[in-house]
Amino acid sequence: MGDPRGFIKHGRRDKTIQPVEVRLQNYDEHYDYPSEEKIKTQAARCMDCGVPFCMTGCPLGNLIPEWNDLVYRGKWEQALRALHATNNFPEFTGRVCPAPCETSCVLGINEPAVTIKLHEVSIVDKGFEEGWIIPQPPVKRSTHTVAVIGSGPAGLACAQQLNRAGHKVTVFEKTDRAGGLLMYGIPHYKLRKEKVQRRIDLLAAEGIEFIYSCEIGKDRSFAEVKSAFDAVVIATGAEEPRDLPVEGRELDGIHFAMEFLPEQNRANWGDADIAALHPKKQVISAEGKRVIVIGGGDTGSDCIGTSLRQGAASVVNFELLDQPPAERGANNPWPQWSRIMRVSSSVEEMAANGGKVYYEIMTTRFLGERGSITGLETVKIVWANGRPEKVTGSEQIWPCDLVLLAMGFLGPRSELVKQIGCETDQRSNITTDTKTRMSSVDGVFAAGDCRRGQSLVVWAISEGREVARCVDEYLTGSPSLLPQVRLEAFVY
Repeated sequence: MGDPRGFIKHGRRDKTIQPVEVRLQNYDEHYDYPSEEKIKTQAARCMDCGVPFCMTGCPLGNLIPEWNDLVYRGKWEQALRALHATNNFPEFTGRVCPAPCETSCVLGINEPAVTIKLHEVSIVDKGFEEGWIIPQPPVKRSTHTVAVIGSGPAGLACAQQLNRAGHKVTVFEKTDRAGGLLMYGIPHYKLRKEKVQRRIDLLAAEGIEFIYSCEIGKDRSFAEVKSAFDAVVIATGAEEPRDLPVEGRELDGIHFAMEFLPEQNRANWGDADIAALHPKKQVISAEGKRVIVIGGGDTGSDCIGTSLRQGAASVVNFELLDQPPAERGANNPWPQWSRIMRVSSSVEEMAANGGKVYYEIMTTRFLGERGSITGLETVKIVWANGRPEKVTGSEQIWPCDLVLLAMGFLGPRSELVKQIGCETDQRSNITTDTKTRMSSVDGVFAAGDCRRGQSLVVWAISEGREVARCVDEYLTGSPSLLPQVRLEAFVY
């Protein structure tokens, strides 16, 4: 604990976000970070609690008080080692994680929490700037081979951990770049793709093999992969989008979020064919259009921010659930994740341009002319006993030219799961043994959203690290030297 009175002397000072009118002009990351000295001052606010609930609020069990103290003392390289001890990719979580660690901060009970996320990203960014982060291939190789299907954060974390254990790891990715949602879902203004590619290049330099544009179950059968490797890890994510099968769904101009978002990311890369990943090779643009985004959460927010940057005429957002409260409820005590009202940067941008989020609203049909969307009809709802009930007489028509469906994801690709032949739960996620993380098929493991359902990047990394430890034990028949992820019952 560098400064025992730091939390008394200093108030919370986080990174600052650029004005709406500035950030809408580009796709750059839109935060300005404080100076190194100011970051060290913020690290002094950490109280080094006897029971550091921030560590249990984090699905990775990050050593937060330790690297806070090291930052305060200016020992950045040591802080980086402590950070990397539990988190393979802090440059990702430091930008896109909602920071459940901060809502579990003890200081946050009665004061603004410590700026943990700021310290995390500052440590890793300095590590890259100083050249401290370099490839670390294993000293010795085993004879075991592992296939990882999917290169999102779960697959990448699993691959790196198994590679560190000396096993030969091959990652299969169905698209032309690795990263999953990190690369093709999250917009550039939240996470620049150069930062994702930088980490991919490091993993390749450490000896991990990446095979691109190869969809297992389609371009290559799962049986072929399983026969060629000693173990297989499924880390495909929850790719099946939740649809809205109401009247008029077949109209042109209604698209899933993950048909829309990758195209702008490809455009930002300078790709000639931005629609290469679209199932119909169709270019989707919000320029000059009245856009309605159905579904909240991060994906809906990303659709809003991207539409505004493309020059949409207007953007509004529909949310089926009711508006969260401003403060914690009695049934949501600290140190649980606080289920409170949060306004994303994209929603702020939408509000500045005349749009808003409409809560407790249900879309009942789409309207169109000559095969294209021209509007949709909604009805207000109220929630009773956990079920939505329509409010009589609340029907409304909304003119629109583009509808983006961002209502979440249902599970992994069904065709791949059928080829695997493994058991699934009621939500179509792959079921695994609670201790071994192995599916019902011997030698086949699962991690990330395809196992636990749609979740956070930080959870995906946690799952990838833990399944790697389990695979290592399966291959060697001995206790793994890879670290075990420590999870608490109340963690978000």
